[in-house]
Amino acid sequence: MPKQVDHHERRETIARALWRVVEQRGVVRLTMREVAQEAGISLGQLQHYFASREAMLSFAMDFASEQASSRVGRGLAELGDQLHPRDVLRVMLTEMLPLHADARATSRMSAAFVLEALHNERFHARARDGLLQGRALIEQLVRQAIADGRIAPDRDPVAETNLLLALTGFTTLIELDVIEPRDVLTAIDQHLDRLFTADDRPTGGGRSDAAGDERSRAGAA
Repeated sequence: MPKQVDHHERRETIARALWRVVEQRGVVRLTMREVAQEAGISLGQLQHYFASREAMLSFAMDFASEQASSRVGRGLAELGDQLHPRDVLRVMLTEMLPLHADARATSRMSAAFVLEALHNERFHARARDGLLQGRALIEQLVRQAIADGRIAPDRDPVAETNLLLALTGFTTLIELDVIEPRDVLTAIDQHLDRLFTADDRPTGGGRSDAAGDERSRAGAA
């Protein structure tokens, strides 16, 4: 009997092959032929799943977003049931940065997608909508923390949200070896410490352990 093909698994295999092409060779080498070769399949087999480069890139970006969300979910689960908003923000921010292999692959995939979005209206709309949703979630966390007295009431939630998102700009500095990942984590922690009131910062083991684990992963990456 012919071997049954798991089509979802095959699509994921193609998506990861696309990530590797982007990560190792750059977006200029991102052709369907290059991806097929990296995935170990024929160009015809790849075209059975994706009729165009655009369709392939769209799926790879969706898969990258799912993987990033899963990493955030796992990071939050490790903190336990009593989640402090500072720790939630920290996990969200650090998983957007190329601090370890998985995050680096999805970060470079996102950068490639943004480059495509600058010249593709459909990609532009999708990228913008995704970023707006992420920004709205962070602003909601900030507003709730202000309402709960965890952040000083005179802080502007819009400005603070924008400043938090600006921390993801460390991506370029990390990728070009301008700043060490450990120093980036220190900067993020210090920013969050300034944002949250001194008497409401996490004092349990969750935050310190998570910070230590993240620094270990960053150092090993």
